[in-house]
Amino acid sequence: MEIREYREEDQAEILSLFYETVHTVNAKDYKEKQLDAWAPQDNDYEHLNAALRNNLTLLAIEDGKITGFADIDENGYLDHLFVHKDYQRRGIASALCSRIEEGFKRIETHASITARPFFEKRGYVVVKAQDVKIRGEILRNYVMEKKFG
Repeated sequence: MEIREYREEDQAEILSLFYETVHTVNAKDYKEKQLDAWAPQDNDYEHLNAALRNNLTLLAIEDGKITGFADIDENGYLDHLFVHKDYQRRGIASALCSRIEEGFKRIETHASITARPFFEKRGYVVVKAQDVKIRGEILRNYVMEKKFG
């Protein structure tokens, strides 16, 4: 597995990975309407595009295909961590997370119900549960943090 920084030409593949992953992997924890609000099929994903451009964004690549991505801002907010639906449980999220955490004293993320156990295993603790309204739907997630040193 290669890990490299994001390039503009990666955008379409990442958006596809995001949509497919949300609608398959997260389907066990969220209802269809919630998934559609989180990752609508006909959306331009401006928030995600802005994060990819403005944050440190790392990609996992296998056989020339993007298998995962993560991004973090300069303040230590880990905004996205997604692994392709067909590449789950292969250490990709752990590899991306290990790289993205480098150099920070504290990291915060808003983890989905699905992602919470992954982050807990990495030493993140739940600060609070929250219900977020997205496109008229309420989605539960968890503000989590990890402190280093």
